Amino acid sequence: MAERDVDLFVIGGGSGGVRAARIAAEHGASVTVAEEYRLGGTCVIRGCVPKKLLVYASRFHAEFEDAAGYGWTVPHSSFDWTTLIANKDREIARLEAAYGATLAKAGVKVVKNRATLIDAHTVELADGPRVRAGYVLVATGATPSYGDPIPGIEHVISSNEAFHLPHFPRRVLIQGGGYIAVEFAGIFAGLGSHVTLIYRGENILRGFDDEVRHHVRMEMEARGMRVLTGCKVAAVENAGGHFLVRLSSGNHIPADRVMFAVGRAPNIAKMGLKDAGVEIAKNGGIAVDEYSRTTVANIYAVGDVTNRINLTPVAIREGHAFADTVFGGKPTKVDHTNVPTAVFSDPEIGTVGLTEAQARERLAQTDIYKAMFKPLKATLSGRDTTVLMKLVVDGLSDRVVGCHVVGEGAAEIAQVAAVAVKMGAKKADFDATMALHPTAAEELVTMRKRSATYARVAAE
Repeated sequence: MAERDVDLFVIGGGSGGVRAARIAAEHGASVTVAEEYRLGGTCVIRGCVPKKLLVYASRFHAEFEDAAGYGWTVPHSSFDWTTLIANKDREIARLEAAYGATLAKAGVKVVKNRATLIDAHTVELADGPRVRAGYVLVATGATPSYGDPIPGIEHVISSNEAFHLPHFPRRVLIQGGGYIAVEFAGIFAGLGSHVTLIYRGENILRGFDDEVRHHVRMEMEARGMRVLTGCKVAAVENAGGHFLVRLSSGNHIPADRVMFAVGRAPNIAKMGLKDAGVEIAKNGGIAVDEYSRTTVANIYAVGDVTNRINLTPVAIREGHAFADTVFGGKPTKVDHTNVPTAVFSDPEIGTVGLTEAQARERLAQTDIYKAMFKPLKATLSGRDTTVLMKLVVDGLSDRVVGCHVVGEGAAEIAQVAAVAVKMGAKKADFDATMALHPTAAEELVTMRKRSATYARVAAE
């Protein structure tokens, strides 16, 4: 291109966009980032980080109860929502400032404005200026979806608003069965709300291992959360000071807040993608190849806006790979297999690799190893809870192809187990590893085969 103002223009200042901008600048590119809201994107501002802080807050109530079994007398405790939110906001502001400082140190220019594409090389800012760029990276993430319109939808909040409620709701109804819905159910319940979770499907957490789904639901219900499946919200009525929620089953449930967490849609509206020639994939996200390049040679997209695997570490890895590919002279593909994930629910889930059902579909023989046990901590606290651990193994090669954990610290365990799964470790390698006692994680190296072994060839 004969004339350009910058080598790279990044639309979106979330995790993927910020990483791409910084690495591209370190490779010598001139870079501008446009962010219309706040640096940090979904993860830092209204997702992973503030949610995890609220998760921590929600777990103290159970810790206070458990302390009695260990000889502690805990005085009457009380919870103040406004204090939690104010402290959370301070931490988010600190992180946003850190993102800005990192970009400034790398020499990246940040524009607090909305940006749209005019053509393949031209970006227009909302206040008028146009910028010519050698490359454009779209990293605008995703936005909450409310599903089909219903009467009273204006009374419904998403997870975005849940972080800024002026008052703590004593009765919360949440529609959805995925990460966000299940996590916020645990948050509100742990902080003292009466929670009802509504999901239209047969069971929550679609896509996770079936035993994990069953176990988590039982544990949630044991903790006082009401889980209703096979129905959905049909209408929300303002009943003066609270809401009356009508379900498709005909039941009515009163609630102080109604939250929908039914999915997120790629944030691609009114961005000029069509004018620039960028195609949209069947999954609703921007169509990209294995290098995150769109159907326009100089326009790339990373993160949730592509609707591939919508997780922050994936967006960061994709952004880094893009910068190395385009500006670092190191063509880099991102491996989207065996990506570990966690649900910070109550109880917590950590998982990596294939579910049992997926393994049965893909492998000639599948061996399942499972352990369910009462954690040592619960023996004195008296809490009625069990931990689930499960390994899915290729019965022919002995390779561990899936690891699923439900219980305290599940995410931390799954992160380490993911290294072994990614390396192709065999069950014999797990068996040969000395147990670290007494821990919950030691079950991963001591568990034995479940009695039933599935052989696809024999079944066929």
